[in-house]
Amino acid sequence: EDQSKKSPKRKIVLLMAYSGKGYHGMQRNVGSSQFKTIEDDLVSALVQSGCIPENHGEDMKKMSFQRCARTDKGVSAAGQIVSLKVRLIDDILEKINNHLPSHIRILGLKRVTGGFNSKNKCDARTYSYMLPTFAFAHKDHEVQEEVYRLDKETLEKVNKLLACYKGTHNFHNFTSQKGPRDPSAKRYIMEMYCGEPFVRENMEFAVIKVKGQSFMMHQIRKMIGLVIAIVKGYAAESIIERSWGEEKVDVPKAPGLGLVLERVHFEKYNRRFGNDGLHEPLEWTEEEEKIAAFKEQYIYPTIINTEREEKSMMNWLNTLSIHDFNSSVV
Repeated sequence: EDQSKKSPKRKIVLLMAYSGKGYHGMQRNVGSSQFKTIEDDLVSALVQSGCIPENHGEDMKKMSFQRCARTDKGVSAAGQIVSLKVRLIDDILEKINNHLPSHIRILGLKRVTGGFNSKNKCDARTYSYMLPTFAFAHKDHEVQEEVYRLDKETLEKVNKLLACYKGTHNFHNFTSQKGPRDPSAKRYIMEMYCGEPFVRENMEFAVIKVKGQSFMMHQIRKMIGLVIAIVKGYAAESIIERSWGEEKVDVPKAPGLGLVLERVHFEKYNRRFGNDGLHEPLEWTEEEEKIAAFKEQYIYPTIINTEREEKSMMNWLNTLSIHDFNSSVV
């Protein structure tokens, strides 16, 4: 304890990975303890390990805490970044991890500039979405179960549709909180594609990757939900173009289970401070193996087992027929 009091306070970033199942997202809601969040467990571990005084845990502004992305309920992360001021005690990562459950890990730490804010300085975020490929089976003439296997033509169609999202568009129909004229509904998507399918425990899965400047609540799940609705034959391809317009379009929201925050990008910060002799670039090549191992051990099995037991994708697909994709929503 004496050592931790003598240790100087420094601005750092922590590289975090977690499985989000059973949590109400990343961001702490002080005062509503029945909804457990990832940050509740993180702050508790920071206090117990002696990195921060107890009162900083109650008022996170005191340690200048900022998360890079607020992941929603049930969403996991392999490369979340938080910035905060801590006492740089010995073996700091080991001590924090000792007070965390095994499905939340701190995989790396770097010193950053005093004014660094992980949310404002982040210039892009990459998410992945892992889903069983039967989500793309046509509703009228293909099997809808786990025996389904994705063919090349369907994968090409999926990728053609996902590519439509690239560029800057008005995504007001892809979140519940914004009107068509809200300038903050315009978002810039750099890339979006679906990789080759693979089989795990006799079920075929595929992973969609999307990189964008920033995303609104539920935006990615709705972008994927709409593509699934088109590929399954519930909605016409023209609905994507229509959804950029001012009218309200009924866009279904895919389950949260398969969504993972893969990495966050600090390209501008790295160019300016990454090689100034004092700070390291915010890149995590040395941690890549740990990130991959965490995904294999905690994130992918959770997605696969939960899909098998709770059938979240299968149940959600059954709701697509209730949506009205032709008329605009009043």
